[in-house]
Amino acid sequence: MLANLKPQAADKILALMGQFKADDRAGKIDLGVGVYKDASGLTPVMRAVKSAEQLLWQAETTKTYVALAGDPAFGAAMAGLILGPDYPGARLAAAATVGGTGAIRQALELIRLANPEATVWLSDPTWPNHPSIISYLGMKQATYRYFDAETRGVAFAAMIEDLGRVAPGDVVLLHGCCHNPTGANLTLPEWAEVAAVLERTGAIPLIDLAYQGFGDGLEADAAGTRLIAEALPEVLIAASCSKNFGIYRERTGVLLALAPDTGVRDLTQGTLAFLNRQNYSFPPDHGARLVTMILGDPALRAEWESELEEVRQTMLRLREDLARELRDRSGSDRFGFLAQHRGMFSRLGATPEQVERLRAEHGIYMVSDSRLNIAGLNARTVPVLAQAILDCGI
Repeated sequence: MLANLKPQAADKILALMGQFKADDRAGKIDLGVGVYKDASGLTPVMRAVKSAEQLLWQAETTKTYVALAGDPAFGAAMAGLILGPDYPGARLAAAATVGGTGAIRQALELIRLANPEATVWLSDPTWPNHPSIISYLGMKQATYRYFDAETRGVAFAAMIEDLGRVAPGDVVLLHGCCHNPTGANLTLPEWAEVAAVLERTGAIPLIDLAYQGFGDGLEADAAGTRLIAEALPEVLIAASCSKNFGIYRERTGVLLALAPDTGVRDLTQGTLAFLNRQNYSFPPDHGARLVTMILGDPALRAEWESELEEVRQTMLRLREDLARELRDRSGSDRFGFLAQHRGMFSRLGATPEQVERLRAEHGIYMVSDSRLNIAGLNARTVPVLAQAILDCGI
């Protein structure tokens, strides 16, 4: 039986990680993998997480299962973080998932059960795992224009034009903030226009919120999602705790589903529990428990918010430093977009051949579409990258 398996295409980012590890050059720079790193190259455990783990170790008396949809307190804590303290609880179904990717997968499974003929619309470009999972599930997909390669900003008029053609019952996947891979984000007035188009067409939004707190702050990064949630009767939100809590390996995520009424909410909640049962039964609890503790304890939450703000400000400074270094060395402001983008990623605008030159000649690793992880830089490597970019004719 196993001999009948067909080789699967390697994940480009994971393959890049392998290349980087095999490279023995001392000055190599990893700008590919999407994790936050401090100035020493370490992805640290946040102070609030360490404190919560110590408290949990002292207080925990059992490791038994919690519930198919996870601890309701976790769903409530995440709903408050994402939608605000006055979120419509009577309309909200929630399920803990295996990371943010698990939340996306469960959302797509939910969509397939509810409307097998739905087309899922993705921004062009988007995170590669989005179309990959959709294809694997055998679902229909299409793209809407999003990124302007000339301005390095959002092609908003084109986006609205494309969304206007979405059919009723189709699903539009939106990046809640810190768009991956471009770093180009919608403004709040633009979010309002998107909401109006979705309401007019009868499309269902699925918001991927993987980086809340990494862009303009916890509240600002949730503003677009909150606007959509207030405007539309049905909204799906897939959120990750990997980045903003730094608990990547704990695989902590949540799927929130806003239903039009309590009856549909109850039906949706039961279906979310069913889907968890089919995929992995009970979701992991350790990371979810830590998040719940941090969000529910004023002192822990204040410490977490302070450290998250340090992370955010570090990435903003790195963006500004890289844009300034490129401007000073090139005499041009053509890389000014780097300071305007938000989150971990930006698209540099290099060709695959130029990206390969960066790797071969300078030991600088990034994805072939020139997506670079800003958080992989530090004060020492910013000027190194800037000069390499210019040396490679980008």
